[in-house]
Amino acid sequence: MNGSALPARNGAHRLRAWNVVLLFVVVAIVFGAVYAGMRSRAKVHVVHAAYENVASTVSTTGTVVPVHDFPARANFTGLVEAIYVHVGEKVHAGQMLLRLKDQYAVPRLDKARADLQDAILSEQNVLQNGSPEDRIKAQAELEKAQAERNQAATALKVMQQIQKNGSVSGAEVDAATQRLQTAQATVDAIEKGIAHRYSPEDVKGSKERLAAAEAGVKAEQVSWGNANISTPISGTVYVVNARLFDFVPAGGDMLHVADLNHLQVQASFEEPDITNLNSGEPVTITWEGAPGRVWHGHLNEKPLAITHVGPRNVGECSIALEDDRGDLPINTNVGVVVTIKRRTHVLAIPREALGSENGKHYVYKVVGDQLRRTPVETGLANAMTVEITQGLNAGDVVVLHADEDGTLEDGLRVSIAK
Repeated sequence: MNGSALPARNGAHRLRAWNVVLLFVVVAIVFGAVYAGMRSRAKVHVVHAAYENVASTVSTTGTVVPVHDFPARANFTGLVEAIYVHVGEKVHAGQMLLRLKDQYAVPRLDKARADLQDAILSEQNVLQNGSPEDRIKAQAELEKAQAERNQAATALKVMQQIQKNGSVSGAEVDAATQRLQTAQATVDAIEKGIAHRYSPEDVKGSKERLAAAEAGVKAEQVSWGNANISTPISGTVYVVNARLFDFVPAGGDMLHVADLNHLQVQASFEEPDITNLNSGEPVTITWEGAPGRVWHGHLNEKPLAITHVGPRNVGECSIALEDDRGDLPINTNVGVVVTIKRRTHVLAIPREALGSENGKHYVYKVVGDQLRRTPVETGLANAMTVEITQGLNAGDVVVLHADEDGTLEDGLRVSIAK
């Protein structure tokens, strides 16, 4: 009895052991299958299609410059003899800035002014038939001649009365008549000289000499101004390149004056972008020297001509600053973004999620745990975002890219990377 019970118990133990082993094998197979399934899914990064504002923009770089700028440049090669201003000084129009050495500028200008005064006086004398001294002298001569004529007329009249009595001869009357005629001729000549001392040629000549003298003064003033440089505008001295006793070449940039309350940005745009630009379009401006700060402005005008800069074809235009507060230094390089189109509350996705093939656009949409290649129609786009006009709904899950540069394809099983 005991002998037969022992094998039975051993058999039962062996059966239970095999059941346990079989259970472990099944669990391992299931776990392996699940793990293998998990391992075969590609990890992807996704976004949700959502409504947002999309703007189409053109980006470039520019330089901050004054609207009104006066560059004081050397008009001839010479020595800096005096500097009257310093950086940061506010100056008014006409104020002297600096002087180049020109020892002959003042004497030449003084001589030209003296010549002009002589020419003015000469013209006045011609137009008034002589100088005051000449006119006084001529008037005295006229009065003397008139007195002689009157005396001759009186004497002739007396002679003619006496002749009736036979007291004077005819020869004496003829002599008195000749005296009167001579005296009258003298009076006529003096009166004509007073009225018409100078001929029309004399008048023309005097006017030409005056014009030449005035031109001479202007020329010497330019010469003097080339050495003594003043500012034609009011503003602030913001650059002084010259130093006292520097020897500067002709055309050398010595000093700058500008109205710092009116600045603009000079920007260059690539040729393909120019057709999209229009006057008045809004512009945002950024500067690396002030991270996070944004300035605003607008295009004054679209580029009117193309300039060849090395291999590039660019068009230049100016941008008016609307909120400049004096915190953008002149000659600063800035980033420029022009908004050429803008749409609000449109369905959009990151541009990275959009694919293209043969001119058609598509995205990979996550449906369940699989990818579905979905054709889409696009609208406005910029470097970061693209408007979707057809093919997606708000909230659709769209793949940005796969982990580890994996390849995306329709039907691929995926898991979403956290």
